[in-house]
Amino acid sequence: MVEMVETATILNQATERSLVILDEIGRGTATFDGLSIAWACVEHLHEVAKARALFATHYHELTALSERLDALSPHCMRVKEWDNQVVFLHEVAPGAADRSYGIHVARLAGLPAAVIVRAEEVLTALEKGEQSGAVTRLVDDLPLFRVASQAAQPAKPAKGPSASDAALAEINPDDLTPKEALDALYRLRTLLQE
Repeated sequence: MVEMVETATILNQATERSLVILDEIGRGTATFDGLSIAWACVEHLHEVAKARALFATHYHELTALSERLDALSPHCMRVKEWDNQVVFLHEVAPGAADRSYGIHVARLAGLPAAVIVRAEEVLTALEKGEQSGAVTRLVDDLPLFRVASQAAQPAKPAKGPSASDAALAEINPDDLTPKEALDALYRLRTLLQE
């Protein structure tokens, strides 16, 4: 809502003398809603406000508007691919990006290897065609969650009870005064920290 209120203010006040800078309009909603909102915003800035604008987006589909809107000029950040890695060149160049590098960015950000592998599998399935069917198939096959749940299971405890387990087993809460219960909690906490 905050993004939309800010965007509404910008679009309602923009004129031919404005310089509008918008970053990732529509990112906070469903993909098609976000794309539709971003598309309409670009058209409004071009056709109605006639404002100069820098419009950063990950919706590659918006580059198709350059065929209809005379003053629209898509640019992208240059990237060099090498040995299944990407190097961001920090240069802006005319044209549209030929693909998204989201998974590469996720890898650079340090997401776990299992997440990266699964993201690549999901991307491949989604790119193959009909998305709703692909999503249903992906939901039916969630190996990532099996891996994650196995990794999240605690290590097997050592043989025999720990000192804190033994102390806890000796406590009968029904026989304790409030002060004794509090003292017991402090003792247990000390044992857990050792």
